[in-house]
Amino acid sequence: MRRTTPLETVFVIIPETAVPAYESAIALACTTVGLFIVNEEEKTWRVEGVKPVGESEDALQQGLALAALATNTQPILQREPTEAEGWLARTYEAFPEQATGRRFAIRGTHLATPRRPSRHTLTVDAGLAFGSGEHGSTRGCLLALERVAHRRPRRIIDMGTGSGILAMAAAALLHRPVLAIDNDPWSVRVTAQNARQNALHHLVRPRLGHGWQNLGAARYDLILANILARPLCQMSAQLAAHLAPAGTVILAGLLTSQIPTVLSAHRRQGLRLERTLTEGQWATLVLRGPNT
Repeated sequence: MRRTTPLETVFVIIPETAVPAYESAIALACTTVGLFIVNEEEKTWRVEGVKPVGESEDALQQGLALAALATNTQPILQREPTEAEGWLARTYEAFPEQATGRRFAIRGTHLATPRRPSRHTLTVDAGLAFGSGEHGSTRGCLLALERVAHRRPRRIIDMGTGSGILAMAAAALLHRPVLAIDNDPWSVRVTAQNARQNALHHLVRPRLGHGWQNLGAARYDLILANILARPLCQMSAQLAAHLAPAGTVILAGLLTSQIPTVLSAHRRQGLRLERTLTEGQWATLVLRGPNT
């Protein structure tokens, strides 16, 4: 009788500001990642993943070291033995359908209830919780997307696509092709899977890439970038160079306290602020490029 490898849950307790970095770190070693609010008042989260005991340890430690450096945090990595069915049940319970704005609903593949006919419903695996529509940065982007849809952008790119939620939302709402870029091969695979799950694979085009490298001289009418404040600032000049005249930019992944820094970097490239949306301590900026 063949013995199966025992599973373990690895997790950290971190402030909300560090969630994206640690989600990416744990995803390097775990094929399923979950996010759970620990304390709403203190804005602390538990980021966890499930993996076979003893596997992918080097990748996990390297990812955690980079996350700690990027966020200036030092959480303790904790472990606990895991029954697969129990972990999935808890993940499902923590991931009900998320209605955002007037146009979108995000739901897990585990839900059997009827879809809302008045909304663009996007289905993702409950184990891929970040980017599911629950986090403030994702919700802010979806709300901003609704507000700029009337411009009917033709060329669209989602930079740092993650689970592909924003790329799929733009494709579903605007019926346009969307280039979905991420530097993580796992994210590219997940985006492709999600696009097929939602019958949007003919519009969403996942691609492995490092920022704006190797994109040539292409220019886009709508740029989505839900990343972090530092890389947003670092890529502002390249972003502006790839923005079509009078194009629209939606930036997220930044705290309200980081608005001046991110905004200043993009104003230096000729972009102007059109709207600011906030979800808790997270901010989404809608910018517009010059006419020429």
